[in-house]
Amino acid sequence: MTKLKIYLCNILIVLTFFFNILSVNAASNTNLEELATSDASSCENTDLWPTGPDIESESAILMDMNTGTVLYSKNMNEELYPASTTKIMTTLLALEHCNLDEVVTFSHNAVFSIEAGSSHIGITEGEQLTMEQCLYGIMLESANEVSNAVAEHVAGSIEEFANMMNEKATELGCQNTHFNNANGLPDENHYSSAYDLALIGRAAMQNETFRKITSTTTYTIPPTNLQEESRPLSNHHKMLPKRLYAYADCIGGKTGYTTVARQTLVTFAKRGDLELVCVVMKVESPNQYKDTAALFDWGFDNFQILNIADNEKKYNIENDSFYDTDTSIFGNTKSIVEINKNGEIILPNTASFSDAQSKLDYTNNDSNSFATLSYTYGDRNIGSTTIDLSNINLSEFNFSSSNSTSNNNSTMSTNSMKKSINSRNIILIVILVVMIIVIIGAGSLFLFKNYHFFKRKRIRKHRKMNRHFDDFNFKE
Repeated sequence: MTKLKIYLCNILIVLTFFFNILSVNAASNTNLEELATSDASSCENTDLWPTGPDIESESAILMDMNTGTVLYSKNMNEELYPASTTKIMTTLLALEHCNLDEVVTFSHNAVFSIEAGSSHIGITEGEQLTMEQCLYGIMLESANEVSNAVAEHVAGSIEEFANMMNEKATELGCQNTHFNNANGLPDENHYSSAYDLALIGRAAMQNETFRKITSTTTYTIPPTNLQEESRPLSNHHKMLPKRLYAYADCIGGKTGYTTVARQTLVTFAKRGDLELVCVVMKVESPNQYKDTAALFDWGFDNFQILNIADNEKKYNIENDSFYDTDTSIFGNTKSIVEINKNGEIILPNTASFSDAQSKLDYTNNDSNSFATLSYTYGDRNIGSTTIDLSNINLSEFNFSSSNSTSNNNSTMSTNSMKKSINSRNIILIVILVVMIIVIIGAGSLFLFKNYHFFKRKRIRKHRKMNRHFDDFNFKE
């Protein structure tokens, strides 16, 4: 009898656990359905974005490098000639595919295929430089023959390197860019846009070596195999320290000029936690510097960067009752997910974090996270982060919000939400079936092991009844 009681108690515990899971799942499904079907709250701040300055440049953009948010734009997708700002991409690809101590040998084509009078540092055919020396020559002195030599070293030919440049541009999201050479010299099939150059510059600034090179004002190339004297290099960008248009927050950039492209300038600046990239195209000198300074001043004066994990309060994932079984048997567990602490959004100084609209996207392919949390302010994307798993291996975990909004552009549609919900229900059904099989199997095993016990018990009972029957005194 004791074994039977223990067995029944175990079944009761298993069923209690299962129905608690169903309870949690039902509550979670309700939240998910509310999230999927809720209408986007219209952002009341339809025109609260600060008004940018008037500038002379034909095309321009100011982008936050942390979030990729476009703060200011003027004809930012117009296809124009990038001139030597092309060399940001050349340098980025070289850094991604080469070591700095690799030796670059200059071919006849690399040295003599550049236009007469264009930027160079007087390299001789057959001369050798390290890759590091080459990249300083490209970024500081805008040396065209060095760009050619690096392209040949990386890809085997300038043409193949141009293909690599275009592949990288596509990877970064550029839509109005086509590169035909490594230095930006005039070519009708070589063009880009302010927006695309900002994307390329933003990607390059994620490389620490690039950041070091672009911020350097002077550099010296020592004597080489064919040159007995050192070559002093000086950065052409005039917004760096101690230059004519020095800007206190400038941390690098790249100049560009051809008679067709006119002045083109890419500049990076940092003030506090705010890091910006500014691109101006097709403008007359010195307005490339004046426009850039005006845009930086406007950006730094009007915007703030906010950490998402520090400010997000709507998503209930940081509490001890994230999974509450409502029983004393299993108790509560802490959250197994967390907001990535590196995510940020950018907002006007006049706005607060609560003014931003959030949405969840479950189509995240990162194995360490299962959802993306993105934000908008009005019709502008202002940043995003991921919802990560906290030191636990799960193939899928559905995340819900107690107070979430979605909008018409949300990639998390009602159908996808229902699909996620149905998938979890299927999993629970499978769990139930497995539990039933386990219970039946355990019961069968119990009966099998105790078969002789029950048989002997029946025999003893039968014998006892027979003895009572024999002792009974029947009277006629």
